[in-house]
Amino acid sequence: MARAIWTGAITFGLVSIPVGVFAATEDHTVHFHQFQRGSSDRVRNQRVNERTGEQVEYGDIVKGADIGDGEHVVVDPDELDAIAPGRSQSLEISDFVDLDEIDPLYFQRTYWLAPTRDGDAGPYGLLLQAMTDTNRAAIGSFVMRNKQYLAAIRPDRDVLAMETLYFADEVRDPRAELENLPARRKGGRDDRELDMATRLIESMSGPWQPEQYHDSYRERVEQLIEDKRRGREVVTESEPPEPTEMSGLLDALQRSVDAARDGKSA
Repeated sequence: MARAIWTGAITFGLVSIPVGVFAATEDHTVHFHQFQRGSSDRVRNQRVNERTGEQVEYGDIVKGADIGDGEHVVVDPDELDAIAPGRSQSLEISDFVDLDEIDPLYFQRTYWLAPTRDGDAGPYGLLLQAMTDTNRAAIGSFVMRNKQYLAAIRPDRDVLAMETLYFADEVRDPRAELENLPARRKGGRDDRELDMATRLIESMSGPWQPEQYHDSYRERVEQLIEDKRRGREVVTESEPPEPTEMSGLLDALQRSVDAARDGKSA
């Protein structure tokens, strides 16, 4: 059974519902150890003094905040501990918002919320059903592992899901950060490229079925490891296609629409 990584209570108004927080996802990335090339000697990361080259014990390390011009403000870990928020026992809901209004850009990581005792299933189920019926998400905050989180609680079938959220000042403005962004197209009856792009999107549209997508790179890594284990030849994947130029965009869109139509009729 899954183990809770945080336990406390959802609180809103005078209502308190004990819950546990459980990981909703898991990472299947293939991880490697490091070795020196041509040997079986492991390579490990060490904390080394840049000036002396000597290894430094963890207890002798302090933190430095870069304030510019190569200068740092030195902070001791004990000083950070003194101002850190204590372990929170509650996830305090401050607002209920329309779930559709939350930009997915703010979503950070997903967890499940579940009752931790048999007697708490009733109030939990009531909140779940009410949020489902109203299509609302609960916005609140809590502290986990000495870090404060903003969170959105939303109904997900038979369980409450909790999304940790980025704070507003952590989300970048794309217009301020990115170059070469296009102006918004006005469209119109004579915009053949936009019409063709719309037709391509419609011809490739379908229901969301997450099971049909898989990590092809991880599969290639696993196949590489297996091939090398068995002494097989390693094959390199072909180069990606060249970018489409504006002069050939309409033709590329038309051929894409035809291919998508043929693929669905096959």
